[in-house]
Amino acid sequence: MKRLLILTIIQLGFLINTFPQNDIPAARNSITMVFYNVENLFDTVDDTLKNDDEFLPDSPKKWDDVKYQKKLADLADILSSLNDRELPSVIGLAEIENRSVLEDLINERKLRRAKYRVVHYESNDERGIDVALLYDPSEIELLDSKAIPVEFKQDEQDFTRDILYARVRADDGKTYHIFVNHWPSRSPNQEDSEIKRITAALTLRKEVDFIFNNDKSARIIIMGDFNDEPTNRSLLQILNAANKRKNIYYRDLFNLMYDSHNIPGEGSITWNGTWQMFDQFIVSYPLFVKGTDYYLTYGGGRVFRDENIIKSDPADGSENPSRTYSGNEYSGGASDHLPVYIILQKDRD
Repeated sequence: MKRLLILTIIQLGFLINTFPQNDIPAARNSITMVFYNVENLFDTVDDTLKNDDEFLPDSPKKWDDVKYQKKLADLADILSSLNDRELPSVIGLAEIENRSVLEDLINERKLRRAKYRVVHYESNDERGIDVALLYDPSEIELLDSKAIPVEFKQDEQDFTRDILYARVRADDGKTYHIFVNHWPSRSPNQEDSEIKRITAALTLRKEVDFIFNNDKSARIIIMGDFNDEPTNRSLLQILNAANKRKNIYYRDLFNLMYDSHNIPGEGSITWNGTWQMFDQFIVSYPLFVKGTDYYLTYGGGRVFRDENIIKSDPADGSENPSRTYSGNEYSGGASDHLPVYIILQKDRD
């Protein structure tokens, strides 16, 4: 009997020591949010309702399943590497073709365990690309969502990406208002394209003001590829997103990339060898209140600059994001943008 008792104790000790620790619930004290322009994430299937001819096997780019699967794997690897402690709780994406590519992405091995859910609306963008939101349902509850069209009154035939809005509740019990943006691209006619981005800024500002009208302490998180830098008119004057730390009005917004964008070599995309900060996080000031809820610091905006996603130009030594294509020439990289992200944290109870 004594021998049986000893064997039982040994077996119990073995089970306790070999039980997977990641199955034991642990208190969470941070959530990661990321925005990533993934440079034309198209599948290889011809969609007659989309302008996808450029990304088909018989196109000049010769976009095929091997290249598509590599891009998915590369994107999943990057997104899973942002924070070595956790997968992102929220992922905003730009330049995705449809819901199908999103489903393929979240089923990649390195992202699969988060069991992401998708928020996506088809837009009327002329290139056939949209924005989207992925969220981890174990940490984020989706309360509401909608697509917000950006309309150019001067030309009814000119379309761009919608702004995606999602109202969510995090596991701190607080409500967050999230906007995912991809504003009109710059063009040789800079004056014309700037007007379009100002229109996008006015559209977003109207939505932000509507939220503030109902809740002066609203937690607002704006992410996106704005095709403008923090000090350009659309963001600084129209959206009213700056870097104020004093004399703050409750409707003011703080651009988490404002301070870093003037530092040489800092940015999320390059143009003619110069880094530019087109991808940004902008937030409302209640997110800086430290307490039991999730909060940010003023320096909380980050660009993910991993050596594996930055390529050096052999001609002049300049560094650029490792892009998928340069024109019709396949380069094999993940994207011509770097991802930007924030980590909201809370003090331990």
